[in-house]
Amino acid sequence: MKRRSYRIRKVGSLNNLKLTDEEIGNPIGNEVQVEVKAIGLNFADVFTIFGLYKAAPKEDFIPGLEFSGIVSAAGNAVDDIKVGDKVMGSVRFGSYTTHLNIDRRYVTALPEGWTFEEGASFIVQALTAYYALVPLGGLKTGQTVLIHSAAGGVGIYANRIAKKFSAYTIGTVGNPSKVDLLKAEGYDDVIVRNGQFRKQLAGKLNGKQLDIVMDAVGGRVQKESFDFLTTTGRMVAYGLSQFASPGTRPNYLKLALQYITMPRYHTLTLIESNKSILGFNLIWLYDRVDMLRAMVDEIQALKLKKPFVGSVFTFDELKDAINAFQGGKTTGKVVIKV
Repeated sequence: MKRRSYRIRKVGSLNNLKLTDEEIGNPIGNEVQVEVKAIGLNFADVFTIFGLYKAAPKEDFIPGLEFSGIVSAAGNAVDDIKVGDKVMGSVRFGSYTTHLNIDRRYVTALPEGWTFEEGASFIVQALTAYYALVPLGGLKTGQTVLIHSAAGGVGIYANRIAKKFSAYTIGTVGNPSKVDLLKAEGYDDVIVRNGQFRKQLAGKLNGKQLDIVMDAVGGRVQKESFDFLTTTGRMVAYGLSQFASPGTRPNYLKLALQYITMPRYHTLTLIESNKSILGFNLIWLYDRVDMLRAMVDEIQALKLKKPFVGSVFTFDELKDAINAFQGGKTTGKVVIKV
């Protein structure tokens, strides 16, 4: 059958992302075929298209990690899911399409009462937030957590998860227009980042020890956050949004300067301060499907609120959605409705 897909022949520019008509085969074995109804955007998508994502192919592939939809066909080894079931899931690239074949283990039932847009907003952001805070961050009841990019999809879920542990949460954003959302989400305090971030953070902590930092920004803000960590504190870095500047292609001169000036942490400093820095990229866990499914079950057991969908674009507006997303002015999850 035919499908429509956004395929990139060569990375380096958003202009290289082209909408194409192509064939898709029938699902085989343990695969299901999903008629995609919604696609969730992630910063990894931008880095993939720009050729800045080490885990991604460099040519002739379909970007995208997150989707929801309806099962339209199933392989002969699938016995626990049927045609017509509503599902959500993640894929190691390939969600920018109208149909995809995927191992059944990477999809899960769309919760009752959820829209497809909400389903495409859950898996990657919830797993990122949970894995950062609990397995890596070792979150304990009553700790203080600093969450950068707090109004994004991961930031919102990080706060919701932290609140299940009665944590004191401080969220940071780069734009004052996002403050009201953070207050509505239950953050205990909010920082609009500026040139006085160190002073801002000291004032918000007001003597509290800082136990965990969730960082997806990088640069000076990352280093100053690390400096405030208490003994045994942990910084979990899962992104570098400072590299995702607006435009159809990377500003390589700016990237080079950011790379040269990004914080470095000496082993001796880590030992003497008894602090930790942990970095991860969720895509490298993709093959550990049993681990991922177990974490999804743990997340769902927390009974968190539905994902917050901030913006919805049509399939034909996908490039516009990426432009808006990388501009840093969106909140919550940016979703493509197919």
